[in-house]
Amino acid sequence: MKPLPALELVTRLEDAEWLDPVAKSVRKVVRKVLRPQWARDVLHGVPIGHPVHPLAVQVPIGAWVSAGVLDAIPGTEKAAGILVGVGTASVLPSALAGFTDWSQLHPQQQRVGLVHAAANVTATGLYIASLIQRARGSRNSGKVLAYLGLATVGAGGFLGGHLTYRQAAGVNHSEEIPHRFPSGWHSLAQLSDLPEGKLLKHEVAGLPLLVHREGDSVNVLSDVCSHLSGPLHEGKLKAGDAGTGSEPCVVCPWHRSTFSLRTGEVQAGPATSRQPRFDTRITGGIVEVCLPGADG
Repeated sequence: MKPLPALELVTRLEDAEWLDPVAKSVRKVVRKVLRPQWARDVLHGVPIGHPVHPLAVQVPIGAWVSAGVLDAIPGTEKAAGILVGVGTASVLPSALAGFTDWSQLHPQQQRVGLVHAAANVTATGLYIASLIQRARGSRNSGKVLAYLGLATVGAGGFLGGHLTYRQAAGVNHSEEIPHRFPSGWHSLAQLSDLPEGKLLKHEVAGLPLLVHREGDSVNVLSDVCSHLSGPLHEGKLKAGDAGTGSEPCVVCPWHRSTFSLRTGEVQAGPATSRQPRFDTRITGGIVEVCLPGADG
């Protein structure tokens, strides 16, 4: 079965460079409004380990779909109006989370995401107009506006699906590592060849690893950032502080996701998934690595 023609139109959006000036202006607004790192982390979904936006949109979409069903049943206009209001009122949190994620994507992803957001803003406007018409007693026009809003949010959802499943925005870009890395222990390098306090890249079994030495201890993570596959060895090293209990971290050079070098845990978004962390041991002066759970 051939893909729908609409898919080709969406694919063309990825190369629509005329959207870039608009995207640049919107990014500036997002970054100005959402300055605190803790607020961005919450909206990215760092505390829950995955993006907030797909979860938050369930409320407005669910309410609006339910309202559409009730609008088709005589005598349920009041309940439908309440659901339209619930959906409209719940748009703001999902929009904030969506724009926060969008501001940290690649240009091709941002172009599709911008049209996705425009569709959802248009849908929200149609639902607000529907509420106004219902309040005025014009139920039929209120229903028409609501159905137009539902169709528009459906088109926005199609773009959101393309953004996530075709362009891999918001997914864990390190998930495949345990399935590609062979089980067991493998030689990495001579301990004496690893300079202390540096971010290094080494390959084992064809996979790039980030290596950081602390005395006789060696920290090893996947070098592929879980956010959008950035090369972590090109990032910035943040030294730990024994006085405050902070650990040494690596900051991704692409979107500044920050990970603990000792555990791989996310310290700051936009990444929400931890980096795969390798166990290490030193045998005869040679550093060996093993990835727990590897089944490659």
